[in-house]
Amino acid sequence: MGVMRWESRQLKVADETALVPLAGLVRSVRTPDFDGVTFHEVLCRSALNRVPAASQVPFSWTINPTRGCLHRCTYCFARRTHEYLDLDAGKDFDTQIVVKTNVAGVLRKELARPSWQREHVALGTNSDPYMRAEGRYRLMPGIITALAESGTPFSILTKGPLLKRDLPLLVEAARTVPVSVAVSLALIDPDLQQRVEPGTPTPKARLDLVRAVTDAGLECTVLAMPILPWLTDSDDQLDALFAALADAGAADVTTGALHLRPGAREWFLAWLGRAYPELVPGYRRLYGSGSYASTEYRTWLGERAGRVRRKHGFDSRPQRRWTRTGQEAAPPPAVEPAQPALF
Repeated sequence: MGVMRWESRQLKVADETALVPLAGLVRSVRTPDFDGVTFHEVLCRSALNRVPAASQVPFSWTINPTRGCLHRCTYCFARRTHEYLDLDAGKDFDTQIVVKTNVAGVLRKELARPSWQREHVALGTNSDPYMRAEGRYRLMPGIITALAESGTPFSILTKGPLLKRDLPLLVEAARTVPVSVAVSLALIDPDLQQRVEPGTPTPKARLDLVRAVTDAGLECTVLAMPILPWLTDSDDQLDALFAALADAGAADVTTGALHLRPGAREWFLAWLGRAYPELVPGYRRLYGSGSYASTEYRTWLGERAGRVRRKHGFDSRPQRRWTRTGQEAAPPPAVEPAQPALF
């Protein structure tokens, strides 16, 4: 039997996998290449999303070509956004993927408006624009070209080595507008990485991406987030992470403790209860009823991250704050605190 074409599995609205009455829904499709995943192809009305001023991030606009994410990161802060579609923040976020198939064309029209001020646009804030399905949909080349031709600066944050496909476009764009590329990588133990974020590319593949971006002549920063309490925060683990990033040619590294927003909190703690049940009481104490780890813990982690940052030569410029992904950089304390007790 031959390979099934992507287009050959069109789902009708009555199908149990077509769960939501999405605005602009054209069709819902499945393919053996993405077992258990349904892609809901929609025609969007807008591509640019204005960021609320209260969010305190260093950009005013985002583009999300998709909603939901194949990376299946247990901690993903964006999980709750799927609830706006009447889908759940857990399995549905991982398997019900909304794809804005016309996003590049809509973006081009928005960028051509006289009112557009060419403010910075960020990609990768809610779902990864280079998740594996981008290999099929090829939305990013049109987005990159539209932004560059309009004179709009932009940044990309990704876990996806598929970005290497578009490096020539990014290099060309960087000749006319500011372009920033960042890779998300906080776990270099491949076994733990596959347990925590089972749909993501391996640490080696992402380190290779950092090298490729650097070799192409672009600076590549790394968001080493989230650091997981009692799982990835020891001196040896942080040292190994920063050493690997320095060897790969990363220009800068930002660290931050795990951030547990509603939606992500429930999903992550359920996973933790299955994988490391002995850590659950400590996490509940550390996070209480909030989204952030305690100030004591963040201060302790900030000091250690600062130490390995200096050791591996990343101290030429200050760490960047990326509050949308939960980064809470604390200045090194005058006196080194002891690690918070687990229980």
